[in-house]
Amino acid sequence: MKIAILPGDGIGPEIMNQAVKVMNALGEKFETETVPVGGAAYAEQGHPLPESTLKVAKEADAILFGAVGDFKYDTLERSLRPEQAILGLRKHLGLFANFRPAILYPELAGASSLKPEIVSGLDIMIVRELTGDIYFGQPRGMREAPDGPFKGAREGFDTMRYSEPEIRRIAHVAFQAAQKRSKRLTSVDKANVLETFQFWRDVVTDVHKEYKDVKLDHMYVDNAAMQLVRAPKEFDVVVTGNMFGDILSDAAAMLTGSIGMLPSASLDANNKGLYEPSHGSAPDIAGKDIANPLAQILSLAMMLRYSLGKTEQADRIETAVKAVLKQGLRTVDIYEAGTTKVSTTQMGDAVVKALA
Repeated sequence: MKIAILPGDGIGPEIMNQAVKVMNALGEKFETETVPVGGAAYAEQGHPLPESTLKVAKEADAILFGAVGDFKYDTLERSLRPEQAILGLRKHLGLFANFRPAILYPELAGASSLKPEIVSGLDIMIVRELTGDIYFGQPRGMREAPDGPFKGAREGFDTMRYSEPEIRRIAHVAFQAAQKRSKRLTSVDKANVLETFQFWRDVVTDVHKEYKDVKLDHMYVDNAAMQLVRAPKEFDVVVTGNMFGDILSDAAAMLTGSIGMLPSASLDANNKGLYEPSHGSAPDIAGKDIANPLAQILSLAMMLRYSLGKTEQADRIETAVKAVLKQGLRTVDIYEAGTTKVSTTQMGDAVVKALA
């Protein structure tokens, strides 16, 4: 099994080092190849996703990804900015289904932004469509407004669009995920305003005919955002479009105490995937050895489970993370009085030790 390692920028290399350390402690034999991506790739080769990096990613059985982005590249034209690398990988590899679990470990109930009684026991799976919607829709750009109250003025425009096959395939993924959990699925849209999402609702409703054992609810995105902070445990599996999923999954992340705790998986139709923490590159703390590596380590566990079929090893990692938290070890983002503050490296070492 070949794994492509793409550390990226900012804290990416630091947290990736810890995940690789954990992977090496499993006793498995993996072939790995580390290649640059994002700002690091631009600095080396003049593009955030060089052909050489894309080639390695395509040939791998799975991709372990860090994070991309750095303030110093913000003045580049959009096509050369580090963030374009992850969009390019999703597009070229057909990674249309994004799984973002939001799980609150009991030991971190006090670190959540909500009261413990509201979030204790939280376990949500957000399924986000990843290759369509306004992020990829054409046409897009800047122009002189052809109509409207400010006709002739400069305007920016993007296109929100979804085809029926795109909606059907992500709906099937979400219904199947719900079947493996509590058989409850909430489809989030904005059907009362947007034609695109009335169509989304119609197609999801039609797909539901094939999954009669799953209870389906529809919810407008603004209400979903409110319910996430009012009664988050009412959700189990949530399916939504690219933009809404981007926003809601980050909101759900803070319910767990820190976005530094949340892994994610982006899968193609054959379960080949790219695995990354839900957080960004955090260039302001890069090199300080204070970033939380647990989301990256848990992304490794998701990779073992979903793409490599090594469920037992995935369980080992997740159990080790729970053990470390139970010991009271905390990086600065989840630190609270009465616990022990540790560095990025120390947290990685603790997980390796707990694997035993």
